[in-house]
Amino acid sequence: MYVIIAGAGKVGRNLARELIAKEHEVTLIESSRESYLALEEEFEHAVVYGDATELWVLERSGIQRADLVVAVTGDDEDNMLVCQVAKEKYLCERIIARVNNPGNHDHFRLLGIQPAVSATDLILRLIEHEVPRYGLVHLLALEEERLEIIELEVSADAPTVGAKVSDITLPEGSLIISVLRDGSGFVPKPDTVIEAGDEVLLVLDPGLEDAITGYFAPNGRSGD
Repeated sequence: MYVIIAGAGKVGRNLARELIAKEHEVTLIESSRESYLALEEEFEHAVVYGDATELWVLERSGIQRADLVVAVTGDDEDNMLVCQVAKEKYLCERIIARVNNPGNHDHFRLLGIQPAVSATDLILRLIEHEVPRYGLVHLLALEEERLEIIELEVSADAPTVGAKVSDITLPEGSLIISVLRDGSGFVPKPDTVIEAGDEVLLVLDPGLEDAITGYFAPNGRSGD
C-alpha cells in the first residue's frame, strides 16, 4: 500500500514509522524547511518538502498512485483541502483527516471527508466509557456504512433481564454483537441470558438509540 501523509509533526512521524515498519511505502510531506531537513536524516527519500495544499507538491509526492492519503497537519483548513483534492481531483479511494478543533467536525462531514479523527472527541468518549453518566455510550459511527456501535449498561429493572438473547425482539436494524460481564467480553449465543449489570454492545442503524435504550436501561441511567 502506498500512503501519503501530509504533516510531519509527532502524529505524522509516528504514523510513518509504524507504516514503514509494516513494509508499506510512505511519503511524508512537510512545509517547514527546518523540520524537513531534520526528517530527511531519518526518512531520506520518503519525505518531501513543500505545502501539501499545492497540487505540484502532491503530484511530486505521487498522489496519482496513492492508495491512502492522510492529512494530519495542525491546520483544519489544510487537512480539509488536502483530502478534498485527493478525493475529487485524483480519485483517491481512501482518505483520513485529523480534526484539531472538534467544532470543525461538521465541516469535514459536510464535505464528505470521512473518517475525520478528533483526538479530543476520542478522549471524551474514553472518559464517558470509564465514567458514564447515562446507560448508553456512543462508541463509533460508521458514516459511509450508515451504522453505529453503542454500549448500554443493563439496569436492574430492564425488561430484558433474565431473557435469552433469542427471545429478545429488537427493532429491525439492530443486533447484539457482544456482552461484557465481570470484566470479560464474549459474543452471545442464542441461549445467553442477559443479566443486570451486563454491558451490551449493539450495532444499529442511525436513529435507533432511543428505541434501543428502553430494552436495557429504560430510565436512561446506568444500572449501578
